[in-house]
Amino acid sequence: MTRSIIFVNSVVLLLFGSDLFLVRANRPPAPVNVSVTHLRADSATVSWDVPEGDVIIGFSISQQRQDGHMQRLIREVNTTSRACVLWDLEEETDYIIQVQSIGLYGESQASRKVHFRTLKKSDRFQSNSSNQDDPTVQGLDKSRQLQTGEMIIIVVVLVMWAAVIALFCRQYDIIKDNDSSNSKEKAKPSSERSTPVHHSGGLLRSKFQSVPSINIIDV
Repeated sequence: MTRSIIFVNSVVLLLFGSDLFLVRANRPPAPVNVSVTHLRADSATVSWDVPEGDVIIGFSISQQRQDGHMQRLIREVNTTSRACVLWDLEEETDYIIQVQSIGLYGESQASRKVHFRTLKKSDRFQSNSSNQDDPTVQGLDKSRQLQTGEMIIIVVVLVMWAAVIALFCRQYDIIKDNDSSNSKEKAKPSSERSTPVHHSGGLLRSKFQSVPSINIIDV
């Protein structure tokens, strides 16, 4: 009995160890070249690279203040982005971040720790030209361009519809006026249309009016 229990435990441990080994073997490698750019008083941009040859479906960013008072985990899947903007940061504060890649069989090991410090609110922001290489900023610019184009298309369509409706109403009024005038002509009495009138304004006498007779009496 004791030998059977030991055998079952050994098989379970062996299966669990093999599954754990396969999961670890299929995990994606940790991100490399993690950097923080475009520092602001309340935001910063994190970017990284992923080694080729692995299927990556998302990322996970661990953000923590250096004093350990606050920790935040940002996780996003179904994306191929290699950059992320950190918002709601405190000014003149030291932060530590680590990035993990999310694959089909789990998450990778955490990347090396990266330290950065936010700026003061009074500090001058970097010029807009330095933001042109930021993938996140480029994505925001593209989305704004798409929104502007969509608004222009919507306005043009609404103006065209308004013009069509105005033209239809105008044609409808013309047709309605013509119908009303025709109905008035049909509603006139037949006597007003057929009775002739003298130049003096009186009515013509009928030709069937009786002629007065004269009787002669001999005395």
